[in-house]
Amino acid sequence: MPKRSSKDTNVIAANVVGQATDEAKIVKNPAAVALGRLGGKKGGRARANKLTPARRKEIAQRAARARWGR
Repeated sequence: MPKRSSKDTNVIAANVVGQATDEAKIVKNPAAVALGRLGGKKGGRARANKLTPARRKEIAQRAARARWGR
């Protein structure tokens, strides 16, 4: 049996059309990429610092219950 591709059929179709029409790849704006990365790097840590110990404990307990499924 042939192996199935992990790519979505829409992605494959878009690649075929792009190659057939010689469309250039979309280039991201480096300034926007840097700005998004900056926010992403500090976002989780800033949120964690803002939480109270009681709220942090509550979040951890809910996560543990979800993992272990009481």
